[in-house]
Amino acid sequence: MARKKSLRASFVYVVVTVFFLASLYHYLNGAVSTFSSAAIVSFSAAKSPFHRRSLPSTAVLVHDWQVLVILTPETPPPPDLTAYSCVFHTGEISPAKFSGMLPYPDRGTFTCLFPIRARRRSPFRQPILSLRKLPATAPSSPPPLPLWSNLVYDSLTTESDVVLFVKGIHTRQGANRKPIEFRCVFFSSSAADGVRTAVTHSKQEVFRCGRPNITAVNSVGAETELVRVSLEIVAENRVVPSVAYYTPPRRLASHGGKSLLCASTMVYDVTKYLKEWVLYHAKIGVEKFLLYDNGSDDDLAKTVAELADDGFDVAAYNWRWPKTQEAGFSHSAIYASEACTWMIYIDVDEFVYSPSWNNLTSPSPELLQLGIENSPDKLGQISINCREFGPSEQKIHPVLGVIYGYDCRRRLENRHKSVVRLSAVDASLMNAIHHFYLKEGFKTRRLNTTAMVVNHYKYQAWPEFKAKFRRRVSAYVLDWTQKMNPKSNDRTPGLGFSPVEPAGWPEKFCEVRDEALKDLTIRWFGIESEFGIKMPWER
Repeated sequence: MARKKSLRASFVYVVVTVFFLASLYHYLNGAVSTFSSAAIVSFSAAKSPFHRRSLPSTAVLVHDWQVLVILTPETPPPPDLTAYSCVFHTGEISPAKFSGMLPYPDRGTFTCLFPIRARRRSPFRQPILSLRKLPATAPSSPPPLPLWSNLVYDSLTTESDVVLFVKGIHTRQGANRKPIEFRCVFFSSSAADGVRTAVTHSKQEVFRCGRPNITAVNSVGAETELVRVSLEIVAENRVVPSVAYYTPPRRLASHGGKSLLCASTMVYDVTKYLKEWVLYHAKIGVEKFLLYDNGSDDDLAKTVAELADDGFDVAAYNWRWPKTQEAGFSHSAIYASEACTWMIYIDVDEFVYSPSWNNLTSPSPELLQLGIENSPDKLGQISINCREFGPSEQKIHPVLGVIYGYDCRRRLENRHKSVVRLSAVDASLMNAIHHFYLKEGFKTRRLNTTAMVVNHYKYQAWPEFKAKFRRRVSAYVLDWTQKMNPKSNDRTPGLGFSPVEPAGWPEKFCEVRDEALKDLTIRWFGIESEFGIKMPWER
């Protein structure tokens, strides 16, 4: 009898020990869950005992120790956007700054700095968004704080499939895993285990998969219950943390019919250049402008509204995610496909120009549109070489604009930019920023610089250039602060690994004095005044 009691006690001890170790394992590995709703539920906003003084939210650690806090779709932004702080489980408090709305569904966002003390506690934990005027109490058991390097951050539904944008799967250019290794997962509160569909394409940060049977996902209807979507890595039996939702198909609004030529770019704090870029390109044939806002802090919405009031068709899409330019361009190829026939992909410091325009007294939309309107049906892309301009002895941003202020450049062309027929883009949506991969049968035509060129005002006055030092937007372009690949073409000659102005910066990269576009712009846009020439985009 004593032996039986001993065996029973040993058995109970083993069971309790196994249960305790399993619980401890899942607690320590909360950020990486096996496939179940737990992987996503743990990432959802937790019900806090401080819900009356805090806003329901979830958070992601993005870059430079910035925490992006995202309100739940059911929570509207508070009337006073300056009244909240992030309270961390260590008890530390960081001011929260409103960072705009994430679209589809609309969700307010805030950013706050991850406190130094909290960085020493692993795993990292999500903060709560708490009113500043109330006593702050640290959350007792907050969920893990997902890292930006492993996240489903956006989705886009088409008429036939769903496109997911996922960070952390393909981390090297050209190294793409097979679609069969993944499945898309759709789930709601009424379908906790989720519904899975096959992935058909897997390139860069883009994953395309079949649309789910919505009645299987959502028993009460998609319009009344939100459906989350994520990506399952089959071999690992793991679901990637997600802030994306499955929403009805959506497209860029098409005002007045489909445009022949649009322009798309990713922007960050560029409002001082934006009017010049829009006015110039609108006059030579661009009908619609699509801006992917990468977290601007310079009141981009105000400038966009002013341009709209002046009759320009400009739309901004809140694309908050760092180093995702390729993914943003992939998104635009679908999002704008019903509003635009062709899309030109250039930056706000780049201006398309042809030497054949030099004798024209005024600009015309035909300058860009005529060539693509009469192009062969199988022409899918036009590539244009770039010329890189230097600081041209400027020490501050030129009042009359970049075209007028920067007139000295490097001799050799570098890179190229493209005008793309959106219907010709390959279903994988794969691109290298400068060009897209095309469907079989479509061709790319490369123009020489006597026909057309892109003036890239790349190396500007030092205060302007310094602001871009850490904001490399491409997923595969080096961070200039990393001491690696010093001879890469992506690096600035003579610039080290810190934002320190090199000696003689204003005179650098000046090998050819090139005032052709400057003279043309004065003729087309210059306004005589008692104080000299003025430009319509002057602030």
